[in-house]
Amino acid sequence: MRRSAVCLSSLAVASGKVYFSETFGDGWDSRWTASQLKDSEGTAGKFVASAGKWFADEAEDTGIQTSEDSKFFGLSAGFESFSNEGKDLIIQYQAKYEKNVECGGGYVKIGPKMADATTFGDPTPYNIMFGPDMCGFTKRTHLIFNYKGKNVLKKADMAYKQEGEGTSHIYRLVVKPDNTVRVEIDQEKIYEGSMKEDWELLAAKEISDPDDKKPSEWADSSMMDDPEDKKPDNWVEEKRTVDSAAKKPDDWDDEEDGEWEAPMIDNPEFKGEWSVKRISNPAYVGVWEAKKIANPEYVDDESVYKFADFGFIGFDLWQVKGGTIFDNVIITDDVAEADAFAKKWAALSEVEKTKKKEEDDKKAEEAKAAAPPPAADAAASDNDDDDDAED
Repeated sequence: MRRSAVCLSSLAVASGKVYFSETFGDGWDSRWTASQLKDSEGTAGKFVASAGKWFADEAEDTGIQTSEDSKFFGLSAGFESFSNEGKDLIIQYQAKYEKNVECGGGYVKIGPKMADATTFGDPTPYNIMFGPDMCGFTKRTHLIFNYKGKNVLKKADMAYKQEGEGTSHIYRLVVKPDNTVRVEIDQEKIYEGSMKEDWELLAAKEISDPDDKKPSEWADSSMMDDPEDKKPDNWVEEKRTVDSAAKKPDDWDDEEDGEWEAPMIDNPEFKGEWSVKRISNPAYVGVWEAKKIANPEYVDDESVYKFADFGFIGFDLWQVKGGTIFDNVIITDDVAEADAFAKKWAALSEVEKTKKKEEDDKKAEEAKAAAPPPAADAAASDNDDDDDAED
């Protein structure tokens, strides 16, 4: 029997708690609420239970899948509210893109308790958004923190693992009480660093002095026009010129044909547009910057990691191509619990990789069989050459 869902903040384990977990076993749709936000627009997509085309055990590996193309998908589950104050917060889940979404996300949102889960969607406040996102050439693993009502993106994008190969990936986010963050994909670290340094959560400690002005004599151009360089007197810039060799035709009738004009031709003397030579500026002293002063609006916060209330997790996605499967969701402060879920992914991943290789090998063999033999190509080429020679 599959372990289905746990929403118990009071469930004590050896070293921590499981606040929420879901493996999408029987009755998952009674534990999750579908958003009705997009129903009136006719753009709401539906989640369905599916293990996808590759699995080890269909019942064990069944998750929920976005079943339609070019739709919004909204689904959330609530749990007993908790705060992550003073402890690690681990958010982990699996995502498998059976098709390249082309433009869309595979992330989760985790936030404070909602009054009405049927209204869940883009306007819903959240604490953290985490997971893969792509549109065109923009590909990244998103990690957004809400700080004092503002959603703040990471300054630099993190690696994107969903490259359309159709296998499952496991995403883990660890937020620590020392205001640091660790992100793992497929149990490999892709980022570890400071929330204060890598997200603009706080105002800058220093700002440019608004009263500091650039001196009027400051030379901030490294290059200048050479004052000694002059355009030669014989420099020709006209691209076209009158053809001096042209003669008015003997049968030209000015009354009927109009006044004759010699045609224009390319000017053989044309040398291009002249421009003055550039030289190093001897007065150059560098790019001017205003001096820095303490920012009066800067206020430090040793608890940027902390959120007073976590009460829901949800998928709020747009996908051009559906087919994404989510599974094995867990929110905990116990790494051992997260690792137990990660073992499920590891077992499935081995099967997926094996079946993917079998499929890729089969496709390669079929493509090879469908291609004409090299000898036939050469014979066909020789025949073509003979036909050309006869012609």
